[in-house]
Amino acid sequence: MSLETFLTQKPLFYDAIDYERFPKAYGSVAHLLPKPKIIHIVGTNGKGTTGRFLATALHRLGKTTGHYTSPHILHFNERIWRDGEDIDNVDLETAHQKLMGFLDDETTKALSYFEYTTLLAMVAFEQCEYVVLESGLGGEFDATNVFDKVLSIFTPIDFDHSAFLGSTIESIASTKLRSMKAKALLGVQNHPIVEAIAREIALEKKCQLHNVQGLINPHIGAIALRLAIKNGLSDYLQDNCALAMTAFELLGYKVEAPLFDQSALFGRLNKISEKVTLDVGHNALAARAIAQAFQGKKVTLVYNTYGDKDYREILSILIPIIDYVEIIWVEEGRIVPRELLEAVLEELGLNYGSFEAINPDKEYLIFGSFSVAEAFLKRMNNS
Repeated sequence: MSLETFLTQKPLFYDAIDYERFPKAYGSVAHLLPKPKIIHIVGTNGKGTTGRFLATALHRLGKTTGHYTSPHILHFNERIWRDGEDIDNVDLETAHQKLMGFLDDETTKALSYFEYTTLLAMVAFEQCEYVVLESGLGGEFDATNVFDKVLSIFTPIDFDHSAFLGSTIESIASTKLRSMKAKALLGVQNHPIVEAIAREIALEKKCQLHNVQGLINPHIGAIALRLAIKNGLSDYLQDNCALAMTAFELLGYKVEAPLFDQSALFGRLNKISEKVTLDVGHNALAARAIAQAFQGKKVTLVYNTYGDKDYREILSILIPIIDYVEIIWVEEGRIVPRELLEAVLEELGLNYGSFEAINPDKEYLIFGSFSVAEAFLKRMNNS
């Protein structure tokens, strides 16, 4: 069975998580999988771009490097990046068939979409010296946490996935931070309690914990600022770049500007045309970063959202930059019913309609989720 056919049979989301299934499956095939040096990235926002900055720098340094990220926007191959390129279909199918040979039928059927693709990525990274591994929605119980790691990186931790992680910063941070093992780097945090919890867990686990705020030297700060100006990076992307640079030096390498000169992942405040910016963020933390980036401007927001997101808070944060909201149709089961979204827009006093096409005279922000970005790009490609 081809990978495409196989994955269509896997639900993308579950109402409950089986915390024992993946460790058991991994234990059965661990001896068959490669053992690269793994950098594990955990957090609420900034995982993808921090990881891509770091993976690209390691690759440019001459290290064979893989980067596993999720979800994808248009093509599954985006999740598995090796030495500067997304994996091609031939290598992807080869890795799938190899993994199917490792797993028994019962395990293959039981694994979730994300669990299976995590193992698939590791098979595809067979020749890699380094693998930058991005966690899914959690940390301690995430599928990516079963692997040994040389470094854990924690990007900003905020409210998200409360149904699985808890409704307080303390519970969310604890779940994510408990994934640290021998060595960890804590990025800039918006909630002071996160730092306190990190120190407590590090002490308990005898983990060597570093705080980026105490490690960023003038050399790194100056390079990050120059690259941000050159590549048009927002403040939060500049922070992510500096975090990746700090991790790079913790791994024992010297930061040089050409290694990090990039715009990182597509879909993170990317200007896809002169007046159209696209961002795949979907929570309040991302909304705050966008509101800051567009401060003093007014945009037409092309928007939709998953029903489990706090879209009222997200839209409230974006009010200062919104001129008009255009709701884009997204064919996805988790999307909020339109009447509920319209009720919130009316409550907030935001004018809205349906997205039909880009008006060249307006400034647009495409925002809401990976599904919104996918729906928009497919609509534009077919127009």
